[in-house]
Amino acid sequence: MKKTPFCATSEQDQEAMFQTLGISNFDDLFAGIPDDLRSETMDVPEGLSEMEMMQFVRKIASKNSTDLVNFCGAGFYDHYIPAAVDALSSRGEFYTAYTPYQPEASQGTLQAAFEYQTAICRLTDMDVANASLFDGGTALFEAIMMALRQTRRNKVLVDEGVSPIYRAMLRCYTQNLSVDYQEVPLSKNGVADRSAYAAVLDDTVGAVVLQNPNFFGCLDSLTELIDSTHAVKALAIMSVYPTALSHIETPGAMGADIVTGEGQGLGLPLNFGGPYLGFMAVRKKLVRKMPGRIVGETEDAQGRRGYVLTLQAREQHIRREKATSNICSNVQLCALRAIIYLSLVGKEGFANLGLQCMDRASYAWEKLIAIDGVEPAFNRSFFNEFAVRLPKNASVVVSNLVEQGIAAGFPVGRYYEGMENILLLAFTEKRTKEEIDILAAKLESALRMA
Repeated sequence: MKKTPFCATSEQDQEAMFQTLGISNFDDLFAGIPDDLRSETMDVPEGLSEMEMMQFVRKIASKNSTDLVNFCGAGFYDHYIPAAVDALSSRGEFYTAYTPYQPEASQGTLQAAFEYQTAICRLTDMDVANASLFDGGTALFEAIMMALRQTRRNKVLVDEGVSPIYRAMLRCYTQNLSVDYQEVPLSKNGVADRSAYAAVLDDTVGAVVLQNPNFFGCLDSLTELIDSTHAVKALAIMSVYPTALSHIETPGAMGADIVTGEGQGLGLPLNFGGPYLGFMAVRKKLVRKMPGRIVGETEDAQGRRGYVLTLQAREQHIRREKATSNICSNVQLCALRAIIYLSLVGKEGFANLGLQCMDRASYAWEKLIAIDGVEPAFNRSFFNEFAVRLPKNASVVVSNLVEQGIAAGFPVGRYYEGMENILLLAFTEKRTKEEIDILAAKLESALRMA
């Protein structure tokens, strides 16, 4: 069959379409929209040439401060990305790959996803991982819905130490669903409040959502709380920071049923909002309730190893309310970057990376706490992130330091009432001790200002 190239419609083509539709112009297409719902402020500028457009975009981009020394964390971290991650993930066969429904034409993409799943299982100490989700927040929502389907209950308890960004997403996604959503206040020492959970954990609860390290960087051994969750036949969901799993107790060892997290730190740059990578791993008993795709290893008729999508049928995406999930795709390229990153870093390198992060954070802790007026927000163990209490508003201090070339952390008061003086700081392998010394000196100077 002869292929016809695409060409824009001519004026004659448009007239023919108007006659067929029984209208005289494009405006008639919108006649059904009431006048009071139409916008009268559509001020669309004239088109620009390629050169003019590039000049305009560069002028706008130049307003961004891209050279700040970054001590921000709060779920997104400034890790070093080896050049090979960009080089390999940008290869054409990866960059243009579509959904691998035809395994005979997609073995490379399928094997990469399988290796990614294997790495996530090893990191989390869980049985099965899927081939990635959109980001950490939506992965957490999918985990909640999965747990409620499994337990056939509709009540979920979410710890206040879970990222407030994720909790805002969860409230948005569940507000029109038959989900009894309840947040459990944080304890005064910065971790999950055991007594608060004892008061609300009963046989109506389907899922409990925890985070370790939590939003404030506090580490916690959650085994006992997870055991209490299982005692009422509910499922325990844990959100984690993957780099921290290089050294801290794994969610699998604590008994978690479902593990999710944001994979941005695994080879993805700090873009302004993404695209990022949500990961999910579960116990084997939950595998058939798992959303998204799962890639499995198999053999063909000749005994050769191969990879296919397994336990998931494409038809699930058109089953409406009977579907496992509303996830119809995944961020394959982001997952590819993650497995390339983990393969390049290696097991020993990943452990060494964690040690460097902890070393920088411990050094910074000693420097910052020594400043007059700066106190620990919580006296808890941490991995590479901790919160301090300042003698003045943290947002004001951060704004002052940004003007001096330092992104000094995240002002917690944006999300937590009564914590306007709390500053959350993160330290990765990219931050040198010289930079930390400068941070401490400038922070001390900013606190002295009237």
